[in-house]
Amino acid sequence: MDTTLKLENREGLPERLRVLVEELPRSGWDAHPNFDGLTKFWLDRHLMFRDVLGRLRTGSEGFLDNQRELMAHARETQRYAGFLLNELHGHHHIEDVHYFPALQGLDPRLEDGFELLDGDHHALDGHIHALAEKTNAFLQSVSEGGSRDAAGRLHESLAGFETFLDRHLDDEEDLVVPVILKFAPKL
Repeated sequence: MDTTLKLENREGLPERLRVLVEELPRSGWDAHPNFDGLTKFWLDRHLMFRDVLGRLRTGSEGFLDNQRELMAHARETQRYAGFLLNELHGHHHIEDVHYFPALQGLDPRLEDGFELLDGDHHALDGHIHALAEKTNAFLQSVSEGGSRDAAGRLHESLAGFETFLDRHLDDEEDLVVPVILKFAPKL
């Protein structure tokens, strides 16, 4: 794969994979006759991932700025991080085994776009594991009396993870939703 297309390097979908989103831009998705409950649910899941990750980052910043108490921050971090990482893993699994195979062949121009998204899932898997390790290291430090250094490392990890996740979710939405709207496959 072209290294500029790797999740960590790209700044968006290449023009050749934006053909349907140019035809069916985001601003009209929810008014499209093929925009159904399943598509709305799927987009809402993406919004929820962004929201939970934002809560983790905001909580981390609050703690590092001495606006939050350690134990409250640790409890919230444990709850939100566990939820986020488990839900992301399950969500990607469903996409990989159900949604993407059903959508992949509908527009041959987008075939390698689905390969790109699959590559993203593999890359995100590594980032998910790294975020879990940083979260666990922070929680371990809390059980040992608390460490601002571990909190800082987790915060850095959250910021990087958020960048990669946003890039993936934006690109996935720009590729998948227009395919659903144009072809109305039975998912």
